[in-house]
Amino acid sequence: MSSILNVALPKGRLGEKVYDMFEKAGFPCPSIKENNRKLIFENKEVGVRYFWVKPSDVAIYVERGAADIGVAGKDILLEYNPEVYELLDLDIGKCHMAVAAKADFVDDRSKTLVVATKFANIAKSYYAKRGREIDVIHLNGSIELAPILNLSDVIVDIVETGATLKENKLEVVEKFLPISARLIANKANFKFKSEIIEKITAQLKEQTEKKND
Repeated sequence: MSSILNVALPKGRLGEKVYDMFEKAGFPCPSIKENNRKLIFENKEVGVRYFWVKPSDVAIYVERGAADIGVAGKDILLEYNPEVYELLDLDIGKCHMAVAAKADFVDDRSKTLVVATKFANIAKSYYAKRGREIDVIHLNGSIELAPILNLSDVIVDIVETGATLKENKLEVVEKFLPISARLIANKANFKFKSEIIEKITAQLKEQTEKKND
């Protein structure tokens, strides 16, 4: 088992925030801040290797053991239910899962509700609890188009500010699931590297608690 800790970071703004937290926790890797297209960065002195991964793929890298730990949104964990340990809510990347529709939308319960989303399992679970029959259309992007073009009645998607919905003349029907970034670990690797993983988790926890004081 390699003694270096492999960390999958989500590409983008969230990943940069996460890296800053790791740096403050005593696990810096200065080369990650250089302007280049590299994906893997290592600091042997502190025993850490970071790599940038598409946010929706972080859980796969961790579940399969290519990464020991990583940071994934709660939406991804609920949608794909990977076999990983969820260690900590980092209290960043906060948003909500929501149902949205055109302003004049009225739910006709005599018909099957057509739902466009990339979060099919979350949508099914939400509507199953309400006893509502749905037909899911799985889309990978530009979900807002679906109700505008009458492809669906509603969408289930992540909402941060709601600006994109407003611009497309859609409204939030209901926010139903708070989302934030979570620190996750590979179950097998955790046993071998528990000391360093627990150390990082404690340091990150301290940062989230300070922020909320």
